[in-house]
Amino acid sequence: MKNKLRCAIIGYGYMGEIRHRCVEDNPNLILDNICDIRKIKIKKNIKVIKNFKDSIHSNIDIVFVCVPNNLIPKIVNYSLSLGKHVFCEKPPGRNLLDIESIIKHEKKSKDSKLMFGFNHRYHPGIMRAKYLVDNKKFGEIIAIRGMYGKSGGKNFRLSWKNNPKISGGGILIDQGIHMLDLFNYFLGNFNLVKSILGNKAWKFNVEDNAMIVLKNNNGKLAMLHSSSSFWKHMFEINIILEKGYLKIDGLLSKTGSYGREKLTIGKKLFESDKSALGNPPEEIIYFDKDLSWNIEVDKFINFILNKKVVNESNSKDALNVMKIVEKCYIDNKNFKFS
Repeated sequence: MKNKLRCAIIGYGYMGEIRHRCVEDNPNLILDNICDIRKIKIKKNIKVIKNFKDSIHSNIDIVFVCVPNNLIPKIVNYSLSLGKHVFCEKPPGRNLLDIESIIKHEKKSKDSKLMFGFNHRYHPGIMRAKYLVDNKKFGEIIAIRGMYGKSGGKNFRLSWKNNPKISGGGILIDQGIHMLDLFNYFLGNFNLVKSILGNKAWKFNVEDNAMIVLKNNNGKLAMLHSSSSFWKHMFEINIILEKGYLKIDGLLSKTGSYGREKLTIGKKLFESDKSALGNPPEEIIYFDKDLSWNIEVDKFINFILNKKVVNESNSKDALNVMKIVEKCYIDNKNFKFS
């Protein structure tokens, strides 16, 4: 490609570095500048800019927004107002008002493409499970259950993610939002949301445990336990279907701390079947390569180059998941943090 799309990365923390690698891996992209208020060392000869407006006003086509939650709407909206394409990490701000503001700016900037970083959709175990669900091999989904959490760590207390003024919430909006997005991805249309929040483990002014129960307009159920006090990194999602079940546990990550990613496929067999005895045979598929970060960026670039509508991980998806998060926090508006 003669004319590569020029990119800026705003915020060069953990996610900014990942997006840097994604840009380098995509043959249609070139990194023009990185914006961060800190002094950062970049190996290659790439401009480092401190003011995000200067970064966006430079000769770029795409802005990768990798900043704390409170800064997201300001930077995304400014980028869209200048006609830039925007890839924004989750969550889409601190609250429902933030994503609603972003959608207003998106509508005004008709030619700009906007996508959000819900990369869990593109993990190999999830993609294989989605294929099986969509092909109706085991019938319709009856219910979904998920657990997603981490161990915290000695520096966890210092993280901005536990400062409600910056983050908007605790473990639910930080990590649980990924699982809620997967619930929407597989089922969606949840019209009943009930939640209980707690903070007995870390005693922050945000939740460190969240129990969520959902029901959609077809009477199908979902349940999530999101926690920063599992004392180990954990990811598990169970999909119960009419004729069987799927379980994804473990999650490919940089550190490998969530365990090896695998998909268990089971077929419904009753105890009256001698071959089952309440424990039907299962097929287990293991996955060892995580391309989720690259897959979502490659899809985003495809939307831009082919002038297609962004039909996944888009602003509607971001709005739908934030509606659930908002309902959870409203459900606990009188909760007193210890």
